[in-house]
Amino acid sequence: MSTSRTFPSLRVLEDRFEAEGAFAEAQAEYLQPDPAIVRELDALLAEKKIGVVAHFYMDPQLQGVLASCTWPHIHISDSLVMADRAVAMAEAGCRSIIVLGVDFMSENARAMLDKAGLQHVPVYRVAAEAIGCSLAAAADTMTYQAWLTKAAKTPRALHVVYINTSLRTKARAHSVVPTITCTSSNVVQTVLTAFAEIPEVHVFFGPDTYMGRNLGQLFASMSEMSDEEIRKVHPAHSRATIAKVRERFAWFEQGHCIVHHMFGEDVVRRVREEEKGSFVTAHLEVPGEMFELALEAREADRGVVGSTSDILGFITRKVKGAVARGGNETLRFVLGTEAGMITSIVREAQKTLRAHAGSGVAVEIAFPVASEAIAATGESDLAIVPGVSGGEGCSTAGGCATCPYMKMNSLDALIDLVRRLDVADDDSLASFHPKSYVELVEGRTAADIGGVPILHMRHFSKTGHLSPELVEDVTTRHERRAARAATA
Repeated sequence: MSTSRTFPSLRVLEDRFEAEGAFAEAQAEYLQPDPAIVRELDALLAEKKIGVVAHFYMDPQLQGVLASCTWPHIHISDSLVMADRAVAMAEAGCRSIIVLGVDFMSENARAMLDKAGLQHVPVYRVAAEAIGCSLAAAADTMTYQAWLTKAAKTPRALHVVYINTSLRTKARAHSVVPTITCTSSNVVQTVLTAFAEIPEVHVFFGPDTYMGRNLGQLFASMSEMSDEEIRKVHPAHSRATIAKVRERFAWFEQGHCIVHHMFGEDVVRRVREEEKGSFVTAHLEVPGEMFELALEAREADRGVVGSTSDILGFITRKVKGAVARGGNETLRFVLGTEAGMITSIVREAQKTLRAHAGSGVAVEIAFPVASEAIAATGESDLAIVPGVSGGEGCSTAGGCATCPYMKMNSLDALIDLVRRLDVADDDSLASFHPKSYVELVEGRTAADIGGVPILHMRHFSKTGHLSPELVEDVTTRHERRAARAATA
């Protein structure tokens, strides 16, 4: 490894890991979990028929144990498929579902189970207190509601809302503007399909400001492509139609993910200086500087911009290509998203390396965080955590790429909850259920109407087209509202 590189990194070989820096050591510590803990959790989940859906951003200790279990009803992914897998687990006979993530994820799972007629299957979080999300909080404000009210005055308005929002936000939004949810893995196709299938549509995206700006930049870069290149991104578009997309696409300006906010100017400067020759990955939520860097790398097929799944797929593809070429080679990737993704990356990389034993290929993951972005806890089970040390580390210029809300999902909390299920009186576990939204929105519960934008997304995911109901709503709602106002 070059001595000029200062980012902590984890080198992945087919039979071991080599950590460089305290941050990487903390990530690597739990990639080979205690077999006794794995056996206990495995046995409890099977005995009690509990399904577990978890987000990529769980801490390595928790992910390491989950990935080592043999119980088939455990799934780690991005938020796009978590609720769908929860439904599949319940249909397969799981008596309860535990969601490891922030609160909107358990809310989504609860809503989709209810829509599937599985109201009898309980959903649990692992914390009695709220597990928040800075993006969800940004959308659950009067400011966001005012922005949507202004958008509703535009004919043929469509609200594309990031799924990282509460059911109440989704319900209130849909009552104002026809709304479809999206994730980082399908947002580009959702927006472009809306412009292809709804004439004269205006798309309003929120609440993630960075993702909105990055989408705007992406569409700007597409306007410079040839029609053939554009059709590879979306078959219904050309330079002429992308020009209209740019005119009618708007985003909310006051919503940020506190983790991806860390990938700022200082971190990007250091990546440019120290990581020449490295592959660059960036989540769609990162600030513009990191997005631009990854977009540049992507043009040379040395980078990826997208969702957590897109990042994992890119790294896996590059590793498979390297082992196919044969010979000694080290692939280094700059991980431009939450550090919790390292567990899934390591699992996929080692699977490929072990399938081609002796290839001489190694994978190196660099965490673009300040080397000072760690702190001692004084605890024996987790001595070092990402955080502020000596007043340095986390800042808007780049710092600790880990979500404090996601880290509220601990291994101890999971095991404690699993032990209590089917033993404790259910009333004692009431605080572990997703929040119940009983308020009415247009005569329906917030939980009921809040599930509609998710169902629109599920239809799009399955068919590649917007649902006829959503297209009709976008096309006629403004006119229907005006007609009602005229006769009032």
